[in-house]
Amino acid sequence: MGERWWILGASAGLGEAVARALAAEGAELVLSARGRDKLDRLAADLPAARALPLDVTDAEAVTAALPEAFDGLIYSVGFYEPMKATAWDTATAVKITEANYIGLLNVLGAALPAMRARGRGRIVLIGSVAGFRGLPGAIGYGASKAAVIHLAENLRADLKGTGIRVQLLNPGFIDTQLTRKNDFRMPMLMTPEKAASHVVKALKTDRFSTSFPAPFSTLFELGRLLPIALFQRLFKT
Repeated sequence: MGERWWILGASAGLGEAVARALAAEGAELVLSARGRDKLDRLAADLPAARALPLDVTDAEAVTAALPEAFDGLIYSVGFYEPMKATAWDTATAVKITEANYIGLLNVLGAALPAMRARGRGRIVLIGSVAGFRGLPGAIGYGASKAAVIHLAENLRADLKGTGIRVQLLNPGFIDTQLTRKNDFRMPMLMTPEKAASHVVKALKTDRFSTSFPAPFSTLFELGRLLPIALFQRLFKT
């Protein structure tokens, strides 16, 4: 995979693991996240990578920082706080939405015109099985990932025939600092490295949407067909 990827959310978790996996495949990388120190250390540890510190919620900064050339972008920015409607926190819900979805809009607003001008490119969005249906304790996060899924489907339809390919990847639970905030058992919990292997495998296919790991993700895929009361009963806490 000797391509040049712009990875957003590259300083930790799945984003970092994907960066390492793609570097091992021979890819050139532009690495973005807010934390400069972590990015610099990661870029120094990889053979063909450079750090591009960036806050995706700052639209002007995103436009100014847009790399001159890249074959594809991977939006792996993710923020999560467990929250129930019975303990509503508007500021937290907004922060989640800004990182997971509004930042993506800012990135696409800057990157899509350049991709359209070149007549080629790849857009890879990291959604979540949590975006398929409403779950308990996921105020803000679930809705933001549902928005990512919907947007990916929009992009796929609108960009057909333009030379720009869109892929959507929906992981289950990944062992990161974010999921360690959960106080419940997380079935089929993956390491970031294992999740990254699923991502790289999907990038080598023409498939639009890939959810993993099976069979956990299959439960969510099929769960979209169930009555909401029955689906939510499966995840009652």
